[in-house]
Amino acid sequence: MNYLAVLVSGSGTNLQAIIDACESGKLPETKISVVVSNRKAAYALERAKKHGIHTIYHPLLPYRKAGVSRQQYDADLARMLLSYPVDLVIMAGWMHILSMAFLRYYSGRVLNIHPALPGMFPGTHAIERAYAAFRAGQIEHTGVMVHRVPDEGVDVGPVVAQCVVPIYAQDSLEDLEARVHAAEHELYVKAIAQELGIHIVE
Repeated sequence: MNYLAVLVSGSGTNLQAIIDACESGKLPETKISVVVSNRKAAYALERAKKHGIHTIYHPLLPYRKAGVSRQQYDADLARMLLSYPVDLVIMAGWMHILSMAFLRYYSGRVLNIHPALPGMFPGTHAIERAYAAFRAGQIEHTGVMVHRVPDEGVDVGPVVAQCVVPIYAQDSLEDLEARVHAAEHELYVKAIAQELGIHIVE
């Protein structure tokens, strides 16, 4: 059995795609052992609970109030995960840059997804920035990538999988967002399978 720990901060649509792939057998012999959120109101936590997946709420604010470093926050997160079987750590909308205090525990086993192609629009609001660049005639398409997280760089690291997402002249921002998110859901499942060395069951 392969085990995933999924880190989330928001609604959890990528998490849901992974849950569905695990439960349907598309990702055979794969299970999510724990879902962690740094935001209590993240709907992703509800998604996990509906499927009987253990959840952890790990807020940063108490650390800030106590004057404790981000590195300590990350080290504590890593120690929490050590209680669970974890083959891969999946960042699925986790709005927090992981430091080496966490990454050293899971070297080569942390994946992140970014709604742009490698080297394009790192950081937040990537889809909005791609849409604006298309409208300005600077790009003809955008995409999605999944990469390993070796260090504290933002949306950099060895690329595991990527795909191009077209942008059409008639697209609204909402149209493009929907197309990118659909591509994310498919690509992340493929990338996880590839990293685990398993065959996706279509």
